[in-house]
Amino acid sequence: MMNTLSQTRLFTRRIFQERMQLCLQQNFSMRHTKFFSEKVRILEDEKEPENTDAGEGETEVNSEIEKLQTEAKDLKDQLMRSLAEQENTRRIAKRDVENARQFAIKSFSKSLLDSSDNLERALAAVPEDVRNDTDNHSVLVTLYEGIQMTETGLNKAFEMNGLIKFGEVGEVFDPTKHQALFEFLDPDKDAGTIGQMMKSGFLLNNRVLRPAEVGVVKKE
Repeated sequence: MMNTLSQTRLFTRRIFQERMQLCLQQNFSMRHTKFFSEKVRILEDEKEPENTDAGEGETEVNSEIEKLQTEAKDLKDQLMRSLAEQENTRRIAKRDVENARQFAIKSFSKSLLDSSDNLERALAAVPEDVRNDTDNHSVLVTLYEGIQMTETGLNKAFEMNGLIKFGEVGEVFDPTKHQALFEFLDPDKDAGTIGQMMKSGFLLNNRVLRPAEVGVVKKE
């Protein structure tokens, strides 16, 4: 009987030692590691009980086994909860880091949208019939081409950093992406579509940074 009790204690001590090593490997807090370490020390220091008759020895062994099994179960539950909490913390931290990386340029991007709007207005201010008239308006044509190249370069730089311009006449109105400034009748266009573009919208990593300001065609 004493041999069985000794084996049970040895087995339990081994479990605590494994839990302690796992805590060290997983970088658990010193509180968890110290807890298992203290359990191992207690079992190592605990003296074997003196030999008694068979009935008392069997009762003591059974009682000791039940006690150690219950304690081992409780410790396993604590360890599993700690592992789950640690994994959840890692997942949240990873998500926060990814969000910070993706949207770190949010304020900087917003500050450049006005420049993009001004370039777009400058291009729209040049009449279409003189944009290619190099004979009579060569200076204006050259200026238009320069502004166009600047806008193209700015949009490419935007796209490289996850900033995408959107919004065109004819698109179906989407309240999550478009801001309707007014409605108007137009028999040549479908109701519920964008009839006029007032200001382009922008997406930053597939999230709306600024909605497009539009005029929407309404039903008659």
